[in-house]
Amino acid sequence: MSGRSSPTATRDGGTSGHNSPALSSTSDARFMALALSLGRRGLGNTWPNPAVGAVIVRDDGGGPVIVGRGWTQPGGRPHAETEALRRAGAAARGATMYVTLEPCSHHGKTPPCADAIIAAGVGRVVAALEDANPEVAGQGHARLRAAGIAVSVGEGAAEARRDHAGHFRRMRDGRPQVTLKLAVSADGKAGLAGRKPVAITGEAARARVHLMRAMHDAILIGIGTALADDPALTCRLPGMAERSPVRVVLDASLRLPLESRLVQTAQQTPVWVFADTNADAAREEALRSFGVEVLRLPAKGARFDLAEALRSLGAQGITRLLVEGGPIVAAAFIDADLVDEAMLFHSDTVVGADGIDAIEGRGLGALTRSPRSRRIDSEAVGVDRLETYERI
Repeated sequence: MSGRSSPTATRDGGTSGHNSPALSSTSDARFMALALSLGRRGLGNTWPNPAVGAVIVRDDGGGPVIVGRGWTQPGGRPHAETEALRRAGAAARGATMYVTLEPCSHHGKTPPCADAIIAAGVGRVVAALEDANPEVAGQGHARLRAAGIAVSVGEGAAEARRDHAGHFRRMRDGRPQVTLKLAVSADGKAGLAGRKPVAITGEAARARVHLMRAMHDAILIGIGTALADDPALTCRLPGMAERSPVRVVLDASLRLPLESRLVQTAQQTPVWVFADTNADAAREEALRSFGVEVLRLPAKGARFDLAEALRSLGAQGITRLLVEGGPIVAAAFIDADLVDEAMLFHSDTVVGADGIDAIEGRGLGALTRSPRSRRIDSEAVGVDRLETYERI
């Protein structure tokens, strides 16, 4: 998250060599809200780049008119700003651009967006946040101002921080933003005795989980869940199969069955397996023959240093990770203080005293009453209730 801009950041009107439209603060809020909504279309689909939204608006005296919209395209390119400029064409000259993150100023695989904005003759730029990427970090805004473009920073910052949390986490900590998802019965259980799976939540909650998968770059489980449930971990909402995340399995001894749904579908949707450095090489080769990527990390007693595993995912470009493993994995992430957000689906279903706890070896209070987190939302999802907690 950016420490240099905030919802109350001072706006710098600057001076402009263009005919910059004089839009009201109410209009600024409205068009930034649209840019944020557009940007969210790319969540889970643009890594390693952030999912940015951009809107271009001009007012020639008859009221503001949207002349261009854009959002970061799959794989991270083209960027939102260039998409919006392409749609606006000549109408961008003298207009205002609303963008959810500072336009880039460096040459990557594409030219800087700041240069494209200058070349298009945009008169004013309203950005929600300064970028935490050290290759940008204020330089994009500085370049725009030097070209005579009025720049305002801070509109919609609070919401933009949430949308770009994965990008900022990776830039600053070298790891993805972690969301822990749990489905919990009325008696605090996650499964039947013997670690057998059981349907806890209703159809609406299951649909919400599939949407969450589509909005994350990767989803992680432990080998215990892989063996017990044989999950697919794909997004099965109509028309959204291509939005399925990378499937990640913590599997120190490479026990993932070759006949499992994960392995059998690895050619269609990526599967990455973390294995101990001493795990069997022949087993790795067998998994690789099906398209599974094996990542080696040292394990102790079949358990990995989760912080190291997350840094490895960050190095691969993953910015948003959904942890959907069982009680053991949930407890491990909580113990390691690596849960940035938790989404708890509460059901009226009763599993029984012999069921397994949702968080291994402890009650839900380890999460819901932790001094490290706070509840920020509670909503009905069909017959169930979803509570959202975030790191303090």
